[in-house]
Amino acid sequence: MRYVIGIGSNMGDSVSIVRRAIDEIEATFDVVVDERSSLYRTRPVGGPEQDDYINAVVVMHCDRDPDRVLAGLQEIEHEFGRVRDVRWGPRTLDLDIIAVDDMISVDPALTLPHPRAHERAFVLVPWHEIDPEATLPHHGPSPGSSDGHGGVPRVCCRRRRLLRDRHCDGGRWSRDTGGIASLLGFRPGR
Repeated sequence: MRYVIGIGSNMGDSVSIVRRAIDEIEATFDVVVDERSSLYRTRPVGGPEQDDYINAVVVMHCDRDPDRVLAGLQEIEHEFGRVRDVRWGPRTLDLDIIAVDDMISVDPALTLPHPRAHERAFVLVPWHEIDPEATLPHHGPSPGSSDGHGGVPRVCCRRRRLLRDRHCDGGRWSRDTGGIASLLGFRPGR
């Protein structure tokens, strides 16, 4: 199965944590990550006042069931000191299954695709970087659908349009010399 995994950190040395988390994903699931995005600096969405995040998206192929992959990801989070005290609060490491093939699940323990992925530039932009044709199965109705369920929407059309229209002031985009792509003026979508 093809897994798309979102990675985020905003406590400690987040750049190092995200890079080490990718290594740990490979070791835990005995896989080689097929694709990995650049690292992105983003402002937090929701929750209390907190530092910016470092985000990335990886794609891996793994034969394990999604429930077992989720359990493995949560164990990795625990090993990195993740504490779940405050919803949308700061975290040393956040690992989310964004999508598994075209699987759809409404199980409260693991909803697929991730229920808010289509609203989050910190997921969409890195994912678009490594897979410009990526889609999220049936995340909701799309305009013009005759059955009310829509088709399979594209993750995003153009990186700059997504950022300018939904998530930042003026569409500014830059890469710093440390190799971390930064979304300048990042704002939550409306």
